[in-house]
Amino acid sequence: MNAPRFAFLSRLLHWLMAAMILAMLFIGIGMVSSLADYHWLLSIHRPLGIAILALAALRLVNRQLNPPPPLPADMPRAIRLAAHASHVALYALMFAVPLVGWAMLSAGGYPVVLYGTLQLPPILPLDVALYAVLRTAHTVLAFALFAVFLLHLAAALMHALVFRDGVLESMASLRPGRGGQG
Repeated sequence: MNAPRFAFLSRLLHWLMAAMILAMLFIGIGMVSSLADYHWLLSIHRPLGIAILALAALRLVNRQLNPPPPLPADMPRAIRLAAHASHVALYALMFAVPLVGWAMLSAGGYPVVLYGTLQLPPILPLDVALYAVLRTAHTVLAFALFAVFLLHLAAALMHALVFRDGVLESMASLRPGRGGQG
């Protein structure tokens, strides 16, 4: 019998978003370190951020419809609490970073161009002082997302290499179906 796994859609969204978030973090770093590539990177950064926001919403709905498999019964309470806290932080940041980015651009009077002439409406009025605050907040939240992302990766490796408890395997397979549940 296979160990319980996350639903296929949950696993697909997880790995797709992991790749997108990692790419987005490096694009953001590239934007602030390269004036030559800034506008090209920005043209990718904005729609990718909105895609991450949309997929985060889809993931949250999917998580309600397809709850994760139970953690191992012998997992210590402190590790269970850390796992729960890290997931709450990841979801909060997957929403906060793009929303603050969108708000920042709105306050700065910059459009959020998705493709060609398709753009999102502003969510805040023009306010240069607010733009400055939101720009700093966007940067701080992006670094917080990167830190939590790295902690999540470290925990996954700990489960796979030290605990060997099947937690990583419950998310790692892209084979259709849910192991242990038919």
